[in-house]
Amino acid sequence: MTLNVKHLHQQAIKALNQGQLQQAHQYLVELVQTDPQHADGYFLLAMVNTQVGQIKKAIKLIEKALEFSQSIEYFAQLAKCYALDGQLGKAKNTALNVNVSTIKSALSADTIAVALSHVGLHEQAVSYYKKALELNDANPQFFYNYGVCCKFLGEFEHAKSAFESAIQIQEHHHQAHFALSDLTKVTEQDNHIERLTKVFKKVHSPDAKLHIGHALAKEYQDLALYDNAFNALQNAKAEKLKHARFDEHASDKLFSTLKSLSTAASSNNSTGFQSDEPIFILGMPRSGTTLVERILSSHSEVMSAGELQDFGITTKRLTQTNTPHVLDEQTITNAYTLDFEQLGKQYLNATRVVTGSKPHFIDKLPFNFFYVDLIRKALPNAKIICLLRNPLDTCIGNYRQLFTINNPYYRYSLDLMDTARFYARFYHLIQHWQTVHSSQFKILHYESLVAQPQFHIRDLLAYCNLQWQESCLNFHLNAAPVSTASKVQVRQPLNNKSIGRWRNFESQLAEVKAYLNENQVPC
Repeated sequence: MTLNVKHLHQQAIKALNQGQLQQAHQYLVELVQTDPQHADGYFLLAMVNTQVGQIKKAIKLIEKALEFSQSIEYFAQLAKCYALDGQLGKAKNTALNVNVSTIKSALSADTIAVALSHVGLHEQAVSYYKKALELNDANPQFFYNYGVCCKFLGEFEHAKSAFESAIQIQEHHHQAHFALSDLTKVTEQDNHIERLTKVFKKVHSPDAKLHIGHALAKEYQDLALYDNAFNALQNAKAEKLKHARFDEHASDKLFSTLKSLSTAASSNNSTGFQSDEPIFILGMPRSGTTLVERILSSHSEVMSAGELQDFGITTKRLTQTNTPHVLDEQTITNAYTLDFEQLGKQYLNATRVVTGSKPHFIDKLPFNFFYVDLIRKALPNAKIICLLRNPLDTCIGNYRQLFTINNPYYRYSLDLMDTARFYARFYHLIQHWQTVHSSQFKILHYESLVAQPQFHIRDLLAYCNLQWQESCLNFHLNAAPVSTASKVQVRQPLNNKSIGRWRNFESQLAEVKAYLNENQVPC
């Protein structure tokens, strides 16, 4: 029996290493049937399930493995799975339960650090990233992950050094190339264009081309070579577009469904959950949401919880729809039959891993604009602030932005006209929310905030029932982590440098401008 168990274990590991998941699964099932207390059998089964996206099953298998062995590797992977499954409280507790000084595996240290970063606990993650590098300074991904954490914390020089280290180890590390260019203001004498151009020609995967092409575009923009920058973006996105076209029909149906359902349910008298803790800051990406987040989170009674996925995930879970996406027409339709008080209460409970330390918290997920009507029903005392920015600045800003790879909700940004069509739908939905919710839904124009900061900051604080504090005007001194594309800008005093940037791409935006005008979106 012992020989059979050992043989099955070895064969399972061999199959896993060769990517033969089905064969590995068969060996492992036989292994745990033969030895029901074989910890690594359960753990490796969990790894098989993780690779095929069965996270909940993986969690149960790792928990079973931990009944027989208190392995740090098991705790690390469990923390990661909890984070992937949205169980942020358990992810945090599991990760922090492992003392960094006891870790002997670089991969385990890095895995725990990534789980903590996923929860938004970047400061706690740093020591685990450093431990991973102490144990193994030859893995480029460990340097990259550490650099990303430093970037969020505003430690930009450490971040640049880490990204360069990743590139020195692996010349074609596309993520590190992009992160470095995104963080660096290059000059004619000091840039990476030659290196990036060579790498772009050598990489073949659509994701790698996206990263390197966006890095090139960023550096060309720094040098005011805007035609080169736009061409780099088009080249970067071309391969990805072949495999990941935005679903215009589904998007149009979703926006239409939101309008019709909210209109039909406007007389609903549900009281929702009576909490004034949340402040939702939403709008199109690249429209100033991070700026407003930093302003309000500089107040002593407000903390930023970052871009929480909790409202959408809670809605999806309660509707019990089996559609593949968190947000879709069926889920939104079912959401209007929910107990809204329960929805509001469960959303707040889901945020508790990072909220509760101050009277108010900010949820800054831009795409919460889809949920405005449901938020109003579930949390009638919550404050909702929507940013609007010049449509052309917003469209080119989204097209220039490298969003989360393979997230279907951002696929509009792969094509400039898809971006324009998405923006038009967004704009008309926001006008609808303003009509339905009036003073309970505050629209703030980015350009107005920049032009008259003190006036609008006072107005924001009054809307949120907060007393004036000078710290809100000096938001750039806020030392809290920033995990969005605005991590550099929001650490600078308010300025108008980014207003009107669309004019740098005016010739490429002619079709976009015409489309927006035709669809009653004022430019």
